[in-house]
Amino acid sequence: MSNKIIVIKYGGNAMVNEELKNSVMEDVVTLQHAGWLPVLSHGGGPGINKMLEQLNIPVKFINGLRYTDEATMKVVESILIGQVGTELTGLLQKKGGKACAISGVSGNLYHCRQKSEELGLVGEIDEIDTAAVDALLDAGLIPVVAPVGTDGQGHTFNINGDTAGSILAAALEADKLVLLTDIEGLCNSIEERDVISYLNIKDVPALKEKGVISGGMLPKIDGCVQAIENGVGSVHIIDGRVPHSLLSLLDGEAIGTTIGTERESIGIK
Repeated sequence: MSNKIIVIKYGGNAMVNEELKNSVMEDVVTLQHAGWLPVLSHGGGPGINKMLEQLNIPVKFINGLRYTDEATMKVVESILIGQVGTELTGLLQKKGGKACAISGVSGNLYHCRQKSEELGLVGEIDEIDTAAVDALLDAGLIPVVAPVGTDGQGHTFNINGDTAGSILAAALEADKLVLLTDIEGLCNSIEERDVISYLNIKDVPALKEKGVISGGMLPKIDGCVQAIENGVGSVHIIDGRVPHSLLSLLDGEAIGTTIGTERESIGIK
């Protein structure tokens, strides 16, 4: 595969706001037209939460991961595969791209085992087969991938979207992994919004200890570190609420937090 693969993890507020959603899809198609091979790895947390509330199913998170029982898993599949994947594929095609929605079950892309009893049907990817994604990229299509995995025995599992995107980027030997989120980047303080512009992965343990990296940021940063350690060129956490923020990558001036090993961290307090 080309080393111009860019895996974009798309989630958070940018999925809820229709104007931003259209902006992101335009950017993905623009990246494709600029010679990149985009892979859209999406989440769907807001839609899942909304449906769970309508069905009076409790919403529970443990260390940033969604507790998933059987009822929740049905909602996860319905929203991620049945709704979000189809909608994003349609939008990409409306913007002039060609796309195809799949999930981690497709072609046994994400082979999983249960992560822990405590989390229920949350999967941990133990094997990845990128053949389905490779075939779509070879055909000039933008893969739109839902983070649902399988144990190969007919059981499905909910996978954290950030984790799935990071593992997929590593398996594809992607040039870039981008996490579109709904904050400015990794901040020293959420209240002050003081962004750490460059994070060397060697500083991650200390930031966890200080509580700078906590909650939903834990699986994000862990996935970023894993991607870098497995050969992804660079990783960027970008504010998806900023229109066309993805295009900052084209001029090499990515906004938000860049994660890597090339230099010392910038912005840690």
